[in-house]
Amino acid sequence: MAFLKVVSLEKALEIINSFPLKPTIEEIEIEEAYGRILAEDVISPIDVPPFDRASVDGYALKSQDTWNASESNPVVLKVIGEVHAGEEPKVEVSPGETVYISTGAVLPKGADAVIEFEVVEREEDKVIIYKPVYPQAGVMKAGTDISKGKLLLKIGTKLGFKETALLSAVGFEKVKVFSKPKVAIISTGNEIILPGDELRPGKIYDINGRAVSDAVKELGGEPHFIGIANDDRESLKEKIIEALKYDIIILSGGASGGTRDLTASIIEELGEVKIHGIAIQPGKPTIIGLIEGKPIFGLPGYPTSCLTNFTLLVAPLIRKLLGMDFKIEYAKKKLAHKVFSVKGRRQFLPVRINDEVAQPILKGSGAVTSFIEADGFVEVPENVEILEEGEEVRVVLFKF
Repeated sequence: MAFLKVVSLEKALEIINSFPLKPTIEEIEIEEAYGRILAEDVISPIDVPPFDRASVDGYALKSQDTWNASESNPVVLKVIGEVHAGEEPKVEVSPGETVYISTGAVLPKGADAVIEFEVVEREEDKVIIYKPVYPQAGVMKAGTDISKGKLLLKIGTKLGFKETALLSAVGFEKVKVFSKPKVAIISTGNEIILPGDELRPGKIYDINGRAVSDAVKELGGEPHFIGIANDDRESLKEKIIEALKYDIIILSGGASGGTRDLTASIIEELGEVKIHGIAIQPGKPTIIGLIEGKPIFGLPGYPTSCLTNFTLLVAPLIRKLLGMDFKIEYAKKKLAHKVFSVKGRRQFLPVRINDEVAQPILKGSGAVTSFIEADGFVEVPENVEILEEGEEVRVVLFKF
């Protein structure tokens, strides 16, 4: 068993990226598409608008009839009918004629322009026009908003309300998206209890179950909280076996080399431990394995360490299964003050972001507020012992 055989973060990511999981695709109703990731390019099947239409309320006419119109020499046209939005025109405009038309209505045959009703005079079945109108005035031509065959959205686009509105505008009832990875979450430890239970001496409420579940959801995955496993082999093994019906399994706690930490040995019994130890701080005793082809991650128990390693190791895999790139995304910020690190181990220091400045949080990974107050964490390279105030650093944000 690869017990505490420490590997680099890059090697760990290489192993995770090699796991036999691939994105899958499903077709869903547009009503369910908000927040999902497109699994194909979307091409418009129609022109928008699908017909020439009036962009103002007014009178549809032949523009040539008005070219000599002026205040001293008005043009008089005969009104032969009306066209309203949603109707198919039953009239055709001939020279000397006009039709009242409402905004959005289909431009009737024979007409090539619309003049606003505010700038004309209406006398019974006649309209008096005092200025010329040019072709296409007051008209939106078919396809001028969106043309048939136009690329609307690219594969990998996350669908927000604007994107679902665009899909609706061109008539999509269903859309193909990447299936949500189903992620099982298990918290471990005799000291852990669920919120709402009686807080007896020696017990603490579980934060990792909620935090990891909602981080999975924010990424676009589908979390399934299996519950809390006690620090005994039977309880933990039972939870892991239950979790094997999902795509990915995440455990928090029980990953170090102590006598009560059983995660690694159970993974080895049921499958294979790929990694037990990563050269990072915090979170060195992280476990990564495969059981029946399902990746299983044993993350540290301290909330800051747990969510840091989730962001570094699990989030890229979930993104990959959602059709996105397998990578860690960094932002560059300036450090608020000098910090010291441990040479020889890559350190991830929680920070709060104020504008372009990263303010280190030095409470330790065991403090709940270290995680709650943090916007992300600074990567301190393994060959660096001191980072100076104002130095540019790479920050991984707690943002999915």
